Amino acid sequence: MIVKTLLDTDLYKFTTSYAYIKLFPYAMGTFSFNDRNETQYTEDFLKALKTEIKNLSQLRFTEKELEYMTKNCRFLPRVYWEWLSSFRFDPNKIDIHLDEACHLHMEVTDLLYKVTLYEVPLLAIVSEIKNRFFGNVADMNEILCKLSEKIELSNQHQLRFSEFGTRRRFSIDVQETVIKKLNETAHYCTGTSNCNFAMKYGMKMMGTHPHEWFMFHGAQFGYKHANYMALENWVNVYDGDLGIALSDTYTSGIFLSNLSRKQAKLFDGVRCDSGNEFEFIDKLVARYKELGIDATTKTIVFSNALDFTKALDIQEYCQNKIRCSFGIGTNLTNDTGFEPSNIVMKLTQCKMNVNQEWRECIKLSDDEGKHTGSLEEVQACLYELRLN
Repeated sequence: MIVKTLLDTDLYKFTTSYAYIKLFPYAMGTFSFNDRNETQYTEDFLKALKTEIKNLSQLRFTEKELEYMTKNCRFLPRVYWEWLSSFRFDPNKIDIHLDEACHLHMEVTDLLYKVTLYEVPLLAIVSEIKNRFFGNVADMNEILCKLSEKIELSNQHQLRFSEFGTRRRFSIDVQETVIKKLNETAHYCTGTSNCNFAMKYGMKMMGTHPHEWFMFHGAQFGYKHANYMALENWVNVYDGDLGIALSDTYTSGIFLSNLSRKQAKLFDGVRCDSGNEFEFIDKLVARYKELGIDATTKTIVFSNALDFTKALDIQEYCQNKIRCSFGIGTNLTNDTGFEPSNIVMKLTQCKMNVNQEWRECIKLSDDEGKHTGSLEEVQACLYELRLN
């Protein structure tokens, strides 16, 4: 059994789930799997995947976990964790098959506050089973040797980072080995996004909100207003907690032009997840200056497929301009010598209630060629935002 607890996921899945419950309890959505490497899978792989999905349905939120999360997540009320105690993954909600080219298709549809919880465990399961079926065996000594160099770099340069590697980890064993070492020796590791390992090793849980929150708002309220309304609604739920705003769902340029003075002052900073980090630093600092805000009181969290060397370059560039920290995932939990899975599950459609028609959810990116969604809807979004 790969995923053994409901807490083996990222914190932001719970914070987003609760935000849906509070503001959009009848909203529904579909998450769809995409393998960007177009990996060819086998029927045996599919059989193993279905077995693990069936195992997911056996998971129960325990009393010990409830007490821990209630105590350590002051921004989520106990009633949410009590609801989670009744939650069960439902394999019947997951449509899964291989096409004629042996590419994996996987979709989950349910109420948004439930369906959002499927994403991370399903990705982690696919990644681990894929490595098993491809005969990839991780050399733990080699992993720890590489990790020691990264930790030394962080300790030497006071490079603050969090572990964000659950969804594309090589395996749960590799992730735990890495987190255990980080917890023991990395002086500037600020925490982990994985709630289970945070609980097990006494680390801080890290995370705020995902692209799906903005994609939902874009589909329901229009792309021009998506960033503003998504941030306003986040504040309505969390009242200033979880204050790192995601900037690139509809390009960071659009985000910065829509960023109000109130939001810029209220949010602690911004997460940069695509595009040129150095250009983004300059643009964000300039926007804060425009709004009369001292950028050195704000933070950028960088999380775009980083390694420690690049993070160090970014940190040096930020010096005396703005604070920075880093969310590092695959480079920590899947730096094994084997090609990591390039897999995602994205919100592809949503509706506000069961009677509404489905609306497509799309995402633009600051990286060329990484827009997600149908060409027609992407073009409609680009036109609405006057980007084409």
